[in-house]
Amino acid sequence: MMIGPYPLDLLALQLVTGVALGAIYVLVGIGLSLIFGLMTIVNFAHGAFFMAGAYVGVFLYGYTGNFWVSLVAAPLAVGALGLLVERLLVRRLYGRGIDDPLLLTFGLSYVIVESVRILFGLTGIPFGAPPALRGAVDIGIGYFPLYRLFLIVFTALVVAALWLFVERTSFGLIIRAGARDRQIVQVLGIDVSKVWLVVFALGCGLAGLAGILAAPLQGVTPEMGIPVLAEAFVVTVVGGMGSLAGAVLAGLLVGIVVAMTSLIAPDMTKMAIFALMALVLLVRPRGLLGRAGALG
Repeated sequence: MMIGPYPLDLLALQLVTGVALGAIYVLVGIGLSLIFGLMTIVNFAHGAFFMAGAYVGVFLYGYTGNFWVSLVAAPLAVGALGLLVERLLVRRLYGRGIDDPLLLTFGLSYVIVESVRILFGLTGIPFGAPPALRGAVDIGIGYFPLYRLFLIVFTALVVAALWLFVERTSFGLIIRAGARDRQIVQVLGIDVSKVWLVVFALGCGLAGLAGILAAPLQGVTPEMGIPVLAEAFVVTVVGGMGSLAGAVLAGLLVGIVVAMTSLIAPDMTKMAIFALMALVLLVRPRGLLGRAGALG
């Protein structure tokens, strides 16, 4: 069966490819939404943390020869870096308006990128999928890369775990309450600074996890976080600033739009992402699932 010049099974495979690509956007977008939703910080270093996760993962994989070790250790290492950044730099700017943290993280992104260039060089590093996840499997509509299927399943598990953490734990309750009214949380005697520290590290760690997962798809370069940063902001805005569910929905939607546009009109892929954002904002100015002062 054909739809225009394209066979139906090709379109279906491209749709699944978009979901796999969207899985990366989901992880990056959730991290950005967590940080903005609770801390009202526009983290312009998010793409640099994404790139750092890829480089840490590649380094650890080369050192240990074990992809699963690097998959666990890379986001932990980037999360630890996020802890230091929040504690030593970002915390000093609380209460000084949104512009100061924005400028700080913008400059920090350049520092991280230049540090990686000094340590690892200017050229990219090829990084393939681990042997256990190579090849393709028949999914009924055709053969599909096994690694991309792993991306979809693994991201779904991470999102489910994060949802349980936010919705079913006392710390998650504090996060949701702080996103709605941080002054009430402070009045109740909760040390909000510790909550912000954990949330910033968690958001950075998710960006690092997305980086190591994206490495087999696109290779590893110092500049790999630049386009991802723009796409992450699109995901956050389309889903609704501070909405985790919105970030998941928007990440998958952006991934599908990118995949389908790259098939039909490759030169218009980037424009299609921003056209989607403009269309959503015209209909719903707060994004698909965004609401004022909400994280959820």
